[in-house]
Amino acid sequence: MAISSLSGGLTNENYLVDCEGQRYVMRLPGQSTELLAIDRANEVYNTKSAATTGIGPKVLEHVAGVDVMVLEFIPGPTMSAKTLGSARMAARMAQSFHRLHAAPRFLQDFNMFRLIEHYLGIVGQYQVEIPDDYRDWLPTVAEIERAVDVHALVRVPCHNDLLCENFIDDGAALRIVDYELSGNNDPCFDLGNTAQEAEFDQELRAALCEAYFGRRDPGQLARMNLFALMSDVGWTLWGAIQARISAVDFDFRGYYMARWERALEVLRSDRLEDLLGKASD
Repeated sequence: MAISSLSGGLTNENYLVDCEGQRYVMRLPGQSTELLAIDRANEVYNTKSAATTGIGPKVLEHVAGVDVMVLEFIPGPTMSAKTLGSARMAARMAQSFHRLHAAPRFLQDFNMFRLIEHYLGIVGQYQVEIPDDYRDWLPTVAEIERAVDVHALVRVPCHNDLLCENFIDDGAALRIVDYELSGNNDPCFDLGNTAQEAEFDQELRAALCEAYFGRRDPGQLARMNLFALMSDVGWTLWGAIQARISAVDFDFRGYYMARWERALEVLRSDRLEDLLGKASD
């Protein structure tokens, strides 16, 4: 048996296990991840649910108590912003979303606005350093929530944290891994979050939205873009908490400050009013 570390994880330790010619992925949870609102029972339940669609990996073993999971190894290249950056790949991403969003209902719901409130509580409790002007923008965050709620979609099983590296191309479909922050959510959050992570320009965002909905929909595209903004606003706090608690060798401060600066570009722009208007029309 051979065990080797898999790179890319910012929360957990992941290993490739080769045993008698078969390959598996073993996931060990990181320390203090409950402070990031990660519920391991929710993760295991949702991972099993996602696997029924053929998009998520199968859970082959779960060691209760220590929350170690042994997962199906998915052969194929791990995606990146570069490999996902085309209309063809946006269409394939939409197909994977349709399958994931049709999974049996996940255990818990996910709401980025409530998660931000939770994270701010952790920030206060553990004296976490966050951008000086972060709280100044909370009234605007409340405006965004009101706008996206006007035409909210039925909550479906969503991943909610779609880094490009969470897509693996098995040749037939773009498989989706890592369900730590998964939960039932508005599907536009998945679209917006992954568009932000993949650094999609407006043309590719429109292509992803049209591929998912089967038509051009300015209102849902605006909601998708507002959720993309909120992924930066929310994951800024995730990164700040990680900078305080994580044992992973990673520049979390650089990460969360970059996300916040990107969020501010939209928050300070005239474009925000346009998005709010189109989302709530």
